[in-house]
Amino acid sequence: MLNLVLFYSLLFNHLVGVFGDAVKSVPVMEGDSVTLHTDTQLQADEDINWRFGPNKCIIAEIKNGTVSFSTHDILEGFRDRLKLSNKTGSLTITNIRNTDAGVYELRRRNICRFNISVYARLPVPVISKDSSLNPSSSSSASTCVLLCSVVNVSAELSFDSVSLSWYKGNGLLSSMRVSSHRIGLLLPLDCINGSYSCVVAYSFTSRTTHLTNPELCQACTNSLIMLISAAAGSLLFLVVAIGIFCICRKHRKTHQEGKGQCHEGEKEVVYAEPMFFKREALESGVKQEAVFAGAALKH
Repeated sequence: MLNLVLFYSLLFNHLVGVFGDAVKSVPVMEGDSVTLHTDTQLQADEDINWRFGPNKCIIAEIKNGTVSFSTHDILEGFRDRLKLSNKTGSLTITNIRNTDAGVYELRRRNICRFNISVYARLPVPVISKDSSLNPSSSSSASTCVLLCSVVNVSAELSFDSVSLSWYKGNGLLSSMRVSSHRIGLLLPLDCINGSYSCVVAYSFTSRTTHLTNPELCQACTNSLIMLISAAAGSLLFLVVAIGIFCICRKHRKTHQEGKGQCHEGEKEVVYAEPMFFKREALESGVKQEAVFAGAALKH
């Protein structure tokens, strides 16, 4: 009875170790380094080992507090590229290669698995002007078509995992999945207004090229300044014309009203009809007086 209980206990622990822990996916670029983290500290006198390959051969282990690496033939591919932390048990692989892809298994109190996927290095995206699609007619001379493409594509590049995108600032303009037949993404523009960039990316990393050549497309800035200047000039001319019109109109009205009025401070003299009196002979010695017509001042 005791043996039966022990058997089921061992079987349960084995199933928990095999099926209880999910496999963690770890994408990495070829030539980079990757660390498989245990996220825990090792207990005192805890023994662990890392296994790799179809036969789950031990490639590194900590036993009785001592770090060691296997002398198995499989280790030849990892020579001088493995590091094992004696505090956490985390395994680091430097200068990763395609042959390093696969499932790594950590055995301690339970079993942890990491599936490393090695991706070819991303090519640098290139921005160019697509002359085959750029219009040559004068009516569309301001329009240009930019091409974001990847060149020198590695045969090992996982096309289904690569995207090619156009961005304006931080805003996505367009995007597509790269394939062996489509490695370019077009962007038609009337003119360049802002910062544009071409991005080629995996889900975990990317490479970016910024549009820095002003000769590829005409900038919108000059056109905008000319438009604003023309509008400001027209508005200024209109204001001046209205001002001159108002001044002339006021001056004309004042001049017309002044024609029928006397100038301020002047008085008009109105003369009365002259009156004559017959002179009579006066006695000698009598004083004679002359009578003159009167005059009145009209205000």
